[in-house]
Amino acid sequence: MHTSRLSINAALLALSGASCYRFRFHPRELKSSSVFTRPTVMIRPFRGKHPQVSPTAFIEESAQIIGDVHIGEQSSVWFNAVVRGDVFYVRIGDRTNIQDGTVIHVSTDTHATILEDEVTVGHNVTLHGCYIERGSLVGIGSVVMDGVRVGAQSLIAAGSLLSPGTKIPPRSLVMGQPARVKRPLTNEEVSGLSRFWQNYIELTRIYKEE
Repeated sequence: MHTSRLSINAALLALSGASCYRFRFHPRELKSSSVFTRPTVMIRPFRGKHPQVSPTAFIEESAQIIGDVHIGEQSSVWFNAVVRGDVFYVRIGDRTNIQDGTVIHVSTDTHATILEDEVTVGHNVTLHGCYIERGSLVGIGSVVMDGVRVGAQSLIAAGSLLSPGTKIPPRSLVMGQPARVKRPLTNEEVSGLSRFWQNYIELTRIYKEE
């Protein structure tokens, strides 16, 4: 099998797992009754700007959403992710998932971070002042820097580093440090990207029912 095909398969497989739910407890409650409780969701304003979160979105209790952040319908933000719109704004579209440990930030007054609809962001990704178009997938551990624009339905392979100002055409396979476009995605590969955001909508439904 061609190396690029191996890489894309590895990236897709790496994103297919789900995280386990964890309970936390308050020390006072532990001392008195050893009762486990869920923590309060960390959604807080900054300088008078409040996060705007769709009622249909899912924000896991350990995630932190701060400042000028909008999160669209059926989107989800998972364990220990941070979305910080303090010195500029963050916009997350509909049916987009931000997985465990991801950090989303901005550059002061110059580069917002925008994710369109149906974007999948893998575990431990850093997105900083960039623009990710509809239907794209950002693989585990990738770093996407200021001024980057990723075209629609692209795949950023796990561990990629997109240096400032990089422009990625739609339907591209991107990998490396610094990352480069390796080839266009096939129709089959583009179609396969949609199963990730669809899986996370179903996973969100299960978590809400727990």
